[in-house]
Formats: sequence, C-alpha cells, structure tokens
Amino acid sequence: MKAVRFHEYGDPGVLSYEDVEQPVPGAGEVRIRVAATSFNSVDGNIRGGFMRGPIPVVLPHTPGLDVAGTVDALGEGVDGIEVGEEVVGFLPMDGTGAAAEYVLAPADVLAPAPKSVPLPDAAALPVVGLTAWQALFDHGELQAGQRVLINGAGGAVGGYAVQLAKGAGAHVIATASPRSSEAVESAGADEVIDHTVTGVTEAVTEPVDVVLNLAPIDPAELAALAGLVRKGGVVVNTTVWMPAPTDEERGVRGIDLYVRSDAEQLSRLVALIDSGELRVDVAQRVPLAELPAVHAQAAAGTLAGKVVVLPPTA
Repeated sequence: MKAVRFHEYGDPGVLSYEDVEQPVPGAGEVRIRVAATSFNSVDGNIRGGFMRGPIPVVLPHTPGLDVAGTVDALGEGVDGIEVGEEVVGFLPMDGTGAAAEYVLAPADVLAPAPKSVPLPDAAALPVVGLTAWQALFDHGELQAGQRVLINGAGGAVGGYAVQLAKGAGAHVIATASPRSSEAVESAGADEVIDHTVTGVTEAVTEPVDVVLNLAPIDPAELAALAGLVRKGGVVVNTTVWMPAPTDEERGVRGIDLYVRSDAEQLSRLVALIDSGELRVDVAQRVPLAELPAVHAQAAAGTLAGKVVVLPPTA
C-alpha cells in the first residue's frame, strides 16, 4: 500500500511517498481502509522533532492523527464494530498515523462516522473538534448565558469552538483577521474583533467568564487576557509552549489544554453534525502524494483552513 512517512526528523523535505506493507490488526484493533486523514499543526511539530519528549514516535513514522474510513478487518476480541462500518477517530499520538491507504486503530477510539457529510470530509473533525469541546466544556465549564472570548477564532479549532459555544447558549466574542471574519460570523459569533486593527483588551469592555486562546500570541498579550476574565473565571490556552496566565487574587484559573482522544465525546460531535447543529468546513482536499507540500505550506505560514488528505482509490 502507499503511505507518506519520514525516516528522520526535519523539514517537510523528509516526507516520502512510498510503498509499505499493509498492517495486520492485533488484539483490540481494527484495520481501516482510509477515506481521508487531515493535517494538524502538531503533525508538523512531530515531523520537525519538536515533540520528541511528550510524543516519542518510532521512525520511520507515518503522520496523520485524524482518520475517517471503513473498517476492513477486526483483531481478536473486538466487539461492537463490524467490517464495513464507516468510522472516525483520533489515533494515538505516538502511533502510526493515517497518511496511508490502510491504518490500524484501537477499537475504543473510534466513533460511527457522520451520515450527513461525505466520509472523507469527516476527517476534518476529530482532533480539532475534540480540542474545541474539551477546551470549552471540560476545562472552561462553559454554561448558557456566560460570555466567552475565543482568541484566534479564524482557524479550524476556532470554527468549531464558536459553533459549540453558541450552541451552548453563550455570548460569543471572537477575534479574527479580515480573511476569516466572515466565516467566524457565519459560525455564530455575536461580536467579531478584527485583531489586525484593534487590541483585544481594548475591544472587550465587559468581563468574560471564559477566555479560550488559540493564537500564538506574545506572552505579554496572553497574560493580559486574564485581566478580561471575571473573578472566578478561567483562561484555557492551547498554545502549550507558554503557560496559561492566572490571577490568584481574583481566582482566575489558567489551564493548558492537551487534547485527548475520546470516542464518547466524538460521538456527541458526530450527532451534532447529523442534526445540523455543527458544520464541518473543509478548505482543501488534496491527494496523499501531495501531503509533503501541505507540510511545506504550513511551515511557510501560507496554509489556510482545514485540509483533508485523500489516499489513492483502487
């Protein structure tokens, strides 16, 4: 089968489109015929060798944490999943990824795929959707009627976060560039701040209950966001190379989010998609052989929107 792998850490040039053996599922695993994977920024960090401590992958390594596809074979002891079932999942970060024609997955990380979107597009959901869900509800404990500031709402996580927060009955304030402000508005934001012309701390004039920071901003800017939060509120930060700010005097908590795979939460997101309450946005669909070019665009800062990656069809 075809797969994209890297045999050493480095820039996007280390990625190679090559032939590898088709994997055989072990106990508790299923084999998936991949309809698509997607690109996430952490893929580039793993490839570059920046995550060797927290995510120790074995080389050569196939990237691709998201998977959407069809169950092709079952390992020993797998119950509740059948061959032919369409599934989505967030694969183990230190395991072999889905940038291939087939991939193995622990059965317990998989959820039924949404029926209302094309199966390949469902690969745009798991990692970023779960990041948004866990940030808002597991850590932010967002409730109806609260005010949430989503800083950096123009990316893939932000798109889901705005929709989920609005669906939960929150008042949503979002920062975005002019390029993405229309999409953020259509996702349901009540207020959109153009961060290229207005400082966030100046634009937000009333306290918020939750700040969700998705942007790689200056540490001083991140620290200032805590000042926008009401007493007892929370700052949830996904840019984990700098710690979330806290304000102990006012009881403002700072939480650094490390997203985790959760099949139950993923099933809830799928249900929201199929009920029409959550939209999946895909900016590009590219062949697997072009994944190195996607990594290169991301490294150059020119990649916009969520990209799903399609293996060759038989």
